[in-house]
Amino acid sequence: MTDGRLVLLTCSPRVAPGLLGPDAWDVLRSADQVWYGLVEHPQLPALHHAGVQAARLDDPPRALAQRLLDLAARGAVVVWLLDPAGDAALSTAITEALTLRAAAGTGTTPELELLAGSYDLPGAHLLDLVAVMDRLRSPGGCPWDAHQSHESLVRYLVEEAYELVEAIETGDRAHLREELGDVLLQVVFHARVAAEDPDEAFDVDDVADGIVTKLVSRHPHVFGSDATSGGESRTAEHVEATWDRLKTAEKGRTSVVDGIPPGLPALASAEKLLGRAARAGLDVPLPPTGAPTDAVGLGDTLLGVVAQARAAGVDPEAALRAAVRRHAARTRAVEPPPPDHAGTSDHPGSRSLGAGRRRHADPYDAERPSLG
Repeated sequence: MTDGRLVLLTCSPRVAPGLLGPDAWDVLRSADQVWYGLVEHPQLPALHHAGVQAARLDDPPRALAQRLLDLAARGAVVVWLLDPAGDAALSTAITEALTLRAAAGTGTTPELELLAGSYDLPGAHLLDLVAVMDRLRSPGGCPWDAHQSHESLVRYLVEEAYELVEAIETGDRAHLREELGDVLLQVVFHARVAAEDPDEAFDVDDVADGIVTKLVSRHPHVFGSDATSGGESRTAEHVEATWDRLKTAEKGRTSVVDGIPPGLPALASAEKLLGRAARAGLDVPLPPTGAPTDAVGLGDTLLGVVAQARAAGVDPEAALRAAVRRHAARTRAVEPPPPDHAGTSDHPGSRSLGAGRRRHADPYDAERPSLG
């Protein structure tokens, strides 16, 4: 008798039911038997519409594994529709059963195939985040999440952004991955809150559409008529100038000063102003500086330092943060150890400025405020 085949068919829960690859449809239509275990398996309506008959088995994993292998061993092509959430117990049971059959050397061992009927594209897990956020925000979800507004979430957005900066500048890859997720959560959270606005609602798809449209329009050298041209359109300087020009036209701005966020840290605000003026070809003299004796003189001196940093290609904010971290390490080096840590020490500079403190930027780590 010709050996049969057991096909374990996987389907991504993030892909619409029925959107299966040609290999999956071929094996489903030609199979001798198609089985499933999940009640109301999402692929069933599509199979029924395509004329593919499927039946349900609810055996325990080990018994089910033996049954499927026995059917395939008789020469049949047997398809098992895996649960979109995974069938770890069944997979383990099939592996164990095949191992025992091979060791015994008796009977027929059918061919086993794992076939991906549909699979995730890059970014597919963002759908999981959107679904989780929707569940938290919906009735019966989390009362803390449901209570939040754009205004109440601002502190977390700002703090998470700074924690992401810290992760980047300290080179902590695990921390970087975590903080990128925390910042992404803030975007999805705000979009979910915005979807509930009674007058001007928008959702996460609107947010994504907006940034895609902006990126395409601001990159004519990639997506537009300039895409096939070379020369200066391919230089970073020209691209940046084009971005500024298109942004100014879109926003209706009349000055390079327009649009600089007033909430930016002072050094970053100064660097952005100087950079915009330089890209616009404006020759704006800096105020004279000397030994500062008052706030105005000190401010002018700091502005001059930012200009020096720009000329040297240095981000003044990043440079100052690095200097603060180095000074924090020097401070720790001269501090006496705490009484409960006598005899232990940390290598100076081995921890970030905020090391040892409990992080409170993440609302899921922090003590949540009263809902009253």
